[in-house]
Amino acid sequence: MAGSGYIEAIRQQIRVRHYSYQTEKSYLYWNRYFIRYFKFTAAKHILPTHIEQFLCFLANERRVSSSTQQQALCALVFAFKHVLAIDTDNLQFPYAKTPTRIPQVLNDVEAKQVIDNLHGKYQLIGCLLYGAGLRLTEALSIRLKDIDFENRTLFVFRGKGKKDRVCILPKMTIDPIQQQMQHVRETHAHDLSQGLGMASLPPSLLKKFGTSAKQLHWQYLFPSIHCVSHPVNDYRCRHHIDPTTFRKALKKAVQKTTITKRITAHTFRHSFATNLLRRGHDIRTVQELLGHNDVKTTQIYTHVAGLHQTGVQSPMDYS
Repeated sequence: MAGSGYIEAIRQQIRVRHYSYQTEKSYLYWNRYFIRYFKFTAAKHILPTHIEQFLCFLANERRVSSSTQQQALCALVFAFKHVLAIDTDNLQFPYAKTPTRIPQVLNDVEAKQVIDNLHGKYQLIGCLLYGAGLRLTEALSIRLKDIDFENRTLFVFRGKGKKDRVCILPKMTIDPIQQQMQHVRETHAHDLSQGLGMASLPPSLLKKFGTSAKQLHWQYLFPSIHCVSHPVNDYRCRHHIDPTTFRKALKKAVQKTTITKRITAHTFRHSFATNLLRRGHDIRTVQELLGHNDVKTTQIYTHVAGLHQTGVQSPMDYS
């Protein structure tokens, strides 16, 4: 049970709850690591105290961040609760406090400078990250049906926390998106001629729509180069491009600029929110566009934008 059978039981419990595939990979990784670390051969040997020892090992020897430590804890507690049926409420472990960080942001000139150094589909992705405030996974998960040119909106389905929301579609992205859609049409037509054409769908949607997933509107705006086997249902499909490919392109683009800030794909989302607030947009509107549950999460951008300092002058600048 502590080997492949145990891991498969965790996988089944994850899928019963319709967790994302990314969460599934993360939870299985940490539970495999946990088993290898203690060399368990049977589930009866696994105790809550082993979680404490494992987290201490990660903190002291692996020197992982507090967020990584928390991720490992969630993965192990899930397995204990839903597979082993073992209570973990009384764990004696000094949890690392996640630091509150102020996000790094780009001004409008800097953001466009980086985007100008991206090319092709990667430039379009950068425009959507900055122009619509999307997360990278949200931008890559856009399907043709999610684009409304008439109302200039993008629909984000199953975003973080499985929430749907409506985002703005930047006007300057309309032509590049239409060109990209033509590429998708040609790719899809070729797939159909080869007896393929299925888009990658979550298992619940596949069960509901079946072979209608071959229709054009289900295809991703940024399809991968090759068709692959679906990780859950094992049918041949075309997924979206891997996030790593954009990150590599972004790194090269940043190196071509003189910007000294640390820039990731998420920096564009931070910059989107900050620059909207600087231009006087209501924080509730920004909260809605970002998909935050609590306005307190959005308020951090008021500090970055300097709005909390409105009217305050530094003593060094007194005449």
